[in-house]
Amino acid sequence: MVDYSKWKDIEISDDEDETHPNIDTPSLFRWRHQARIERMEERKREIQEHEQRKTENIRKLAETKRKIAEAESKGANLDSLKAELASIEKEQKEIQAKEDDLKKKEKKTPWNVDTISEPGFTKTIINTKPNRPKDENLTEEEKEARMKKFIKENESLLKQFGMLRKFDDSKAFLQQHSQLVCEETANYLVIWCINLEMEEKHDLMAHVAHQTICMQYILELSKQLDVDPRACVGSFFSRIQVAEKTYKDSFDDELAQFKSRIQKRAAEKIQEAIKEQEEEERKARLGPGGLDPVEVYEELPDELKKCFDAQDVPMLQATIAKMPEQKAIYYIKRCVDAGLWVPGKNDEEPTMKANTSEQESTPSVSTNDVD
Repeated sequence: MVDYSKWKDIEISDDEDETHPNIDTPSLFRWRHQARIERMEERKREIQEHEQRKTENIRKLAETKRKIAEAESKGANLDSLKAELASIEKEQKEIQAKEDDLKKKEKKTPWNVDTISEPGFTKTIINTKPNRPKDENLTEEEKEARMKKFIKENESLLKQFGMLRKFDDSKAFLQQHSQLVCEETANYLVIWCINLEMEEKHDLMAHVAHQTICMQYILELSKQLDVDPRACVGSFFSRIQVAEKTYKDSFDDELAQFKSRIQKRAAEKIQEAIKEQEEEERKARLGPGGLDPVEVYEELPDELKKCFDAQDVPMLQATIAKMPEQKAIYYIKRCVDAGLWVPGKNDEEPTMKANTSEQESTPSVSTNDVD
């Protein structure tokens, strides 16, 4: 609600005042006006000095907390740092009290001809609703096309952001390149993290993961406030730099969980790649009947395996002759379907000619005629 009581106390304009006939009225007006301007300038300087002191206090508080965190990880003595932190926090309370006092003074200060026409409500608004189409309104093909176009246009900037180390640098970079504040950037960084982990670049992955979580926090904040993510860049970085322990712990915990998920997903993708490669190799070595020679060889009786291992055709002939007919036909047919045997043109049974091409590590027998 608007406080209308402010308008009850307004300093009258210079030309509305009545003065004694013997007083130089123009000079008196100029003196009053000059005195009022000087009082306003003094209040302005006081507010500026207060804001500078407040900003410096916030900077020192964040820096001291960072030093304490580093010292704790190294097991160093924290007494001096804790004393410094207590002093800064005490100063912070003094600054807050000063700010409350300035607000009270401002409220009690009467308006005058120099201030009554000043704008009372001024602010810059970033479009609260993004103009970009929502993901749920796009097909998978459209999402993929948009992602490819975004990466093509911004990949160099994305890599620069992923390598930044200071919050202030990240904040300035995103404010300068506001098109990066979007879901596509978060998705790109996640994929990059997975690839780095698969390449065993663990330290670099951890660094890019930190930038990924920063972006995800900004996007989550924009969803909570229902505003464009670009409007949340300053808010997030200001808060994380002077964050309370609970907020910072939450950020660190989310980062640790994210890195754990990246490591797990990278391991899964490596296994998927290995399986895919093995499947391609298996398909490449399939015989004319669609059987895998490695699998067929492993299923052969030991006496037949010895024949293939020794590349001994007479031994194979003798072994086949000793086996029951149906059993021999079964195994030889599987060898033919797997490409271990290639039957001759005039052979009644597909057991007369061996496969002359080597099947990877699977042994094979080479002969022209085993009749």
